[in-house]
Amino acid sequence: MKVEKIVTELMESNCYILIDENSKEAILIDPGGAKDIIQDKKKALGIEFKYIINTHGHVDHIAGDKDYMLPVYIHEYDVSFLTDPSKNLSELLGISIVVENTVNKLKDKSVVNVGNISVEVIHTPGHTPGSICLKTDAILFTGDTLFFEGIGRTDLPGSSFEKLKNSILKRLFVMDNNIKIYPGHGITSSIGYEKNNNPFVKSW
Repeated sequence: MKVEKIVTELMESNCYILIDENSKEAILIDPGGAKDIIQDKKKALGIEFKYIINTHGHVDHIAGDKDYMLPVYIHEYDVSFLTDPSKNLSELLGISIVVENTVNKLKDKSVVNVGNISVEVIHTPGHTPGSICLKTDAILFTGDTLFFEGIGRTDLPGSSFEKLKNSILKRLFVMDNNIKIYPGHGITSSIGYEKNNNPFVKSW
């Protein structure tokens, strides 16, 4: 298993490529743009994208979905974000992002497979109603739920601080401290580091 990170031009969101090195099959997580870079990486690695998974429905994580003729997986509560520029916030940027790919609805504990890799969906509402994290082995893609020394915004339509707090404390911080997190923005971290050092959660 291999993870490649690409920082997109739209709000510097992180796009990840999760690769099964045996089959050369891969999942594209949150392609918010950077099409040329992603395509160059795909060619250099000799891999095949099987699916797109969006950790939530905001524009900086879904804007590149339309660049690929691939099925899109997203939590059922955020499906409407894909076709509503006001919900996905593209309208605020003066653009209109509408994803017309085939959509597959995810729920908590859904599993998506690529090659020999199984990815489990962990529903972590708060930043959006359908925000999810994706876990495989000792790796956790946290989207905009948990960052290095930060947490997701809760001042946006459909967001909830109490739900985000609950998601972090009861869904993520119950995991092993050694779990490495790959957030939707910024650098990698770990569950243990965030438990002990994240300034937003110290008072919880």
